Amino acid sequence: MPLLRDYLKLHFIVLLWGFTAILGKLLSLPSVELVFWRTLLASTGLAVLLVARRMPWRIPAGQALRLLAVGALVATHWITFFLAARLSSVSVCLAGLATLALWTSLLEPLLLWRRVRGYEVGLGLITMAGLYLVSQAELDQLLGLGVAVLSAGLSALFSVLNSKLVKQHPPLRLTFYEMLGACLSIALFFPVYSRYFTQGRGLQLAWHGYDWLWLGLLAGVCTVYAFSTSVELMKRISPFAVNLTINLEPVYGIGMAAGIYWLHTKGLLHAPQFNGERMSTGFYIGTLLIVLSVLIHPLVARLMKDKEPDLEPAMPV
Repeated sequence: MPLLRDYLKLHFIVLLWGFTAILGKLLSLPSVELVFWRTLLASTGLAVLLVARRMPWRIPAGQALRLLAVGALVATHWITFFLAARLSSVSVCLAGLATLALWTSLLEPLLLWRRVRGYEVGLGLITMAGLYLVSQAELDQLLGLGVAVLSAGLSALFSVLNSKLVKQHPPLRLTFYEMLGACLSIALFFPVYSRYFTQGRGLQLAWHGYDWLWLGLLAGVCTVYAFSTSVELMKRISPFAVNLTINLEPVYGIGMAAGIYWLHTKGLLHAPQFNGERMSTGFYIGTLLIVLSVLIHPLVARLMKDKEPDLEPAMPV
């Protein structure tokens, strides 16, 4: 039976996942190199965990290739996520990411061959209305918002795929292979990326300033620690409660970004990267609509007693 400390720990983990967009803003590395280091460090940490827990990691070649391929999809999601945070503000990026539930409701019927649910269509319309308000309120950040919505779609895609794969593999091993696949796919992409997408600057893999600290937090704390702890908590907390809490990630992230901006304006913290976190009223109304639709979704699903595949929170942002 879960204790109060279990729920508090779960909220702390979701807080860490909401912090990833802020870390992406603080890091000086370009998005592709950033995700390469994150996945390299995360896959190394997960390998250590597998050995420490004496869990078997060898699987048939065909299954390994499937997991590595999903890892490439994860890499694309993370690259677009951090790119969105650079092209816009953290708040706009997380508002776009909050459309994950809408994307999932569209992709699940296509990939899992289940019927379309009426209440998901209704909640999707609310999400679209919120997204429209956000886009109209922040016209100068439309590109970042669009990339964030695309990133949410990629996240929904691999989440749906993972809902099937997690039935075949322990979550820790699944995540190790997907992190490894993400790292290897970026390494294979480096020659093309370096020649055509860096404006002649080449790869920028060197760390600068506090990058070592931010990368350590991103890979070690926000990925390896947060994931392994969430898996352990799911032994005591229902998937419904876990997924409902994870839906608060954009709320926590936007709240932290606003807090950093306030400290910066008061001269208590030097963080010029967050000058764009001052949003209009329309942005917050639109974001509220999106978040409400996300939070209402699992409650309505349970009320309707409609069985859904539990999406394993194996790949937080």
